[in-house]
This record gives sequence, C-alpha cells and structure tokens, in this order.
Amino acid sequence: MCKFCADKVDLVDYKDVRRLRSFVSDRGKIIPRRISGSCARHQRQLTHAIKRARTVALVPYLATE
Repeated sequence: MCKFCADKVDLVDYKDVRRLRSFVSDRGKIIPRRISGSCARHQRQLTHAIKRARTVALVPYLATE
C-alpha cells in the first residue's frame, strides 16, 4: 500500500525533506514506483516535490561521497 495513502497525505510537500530522502537512492536517483510502492498519483507528486527540493537546494542532485 502507498505510504502517502496510509498516512492520508493529500499533497506531498517539497519542504518535508525527511520524507523525500527516503524516496531518493544513495546515488541521487528517484526511486521508481514499482520499488517504492506508492500509487501513481502520489508518485507524480513525489517526483515533482523532489525536483522542487533540488532546485531550492534542500535535497542534493548527486550523492556526496
């Protein structure tokens, strides 16, 4: 089941960095829907939120070594 549906989240917020980091791999890639288990609606919101957070420099584009 989708983690966002279980928590009854209507909109994925780009400022919630702790939640977004769990959907980004250690190499900096967004985890696909089939692995993360999120529904299509929330996966689209999640992708958009991660891209916004990267633009504002809350989430890195690449993994730091």
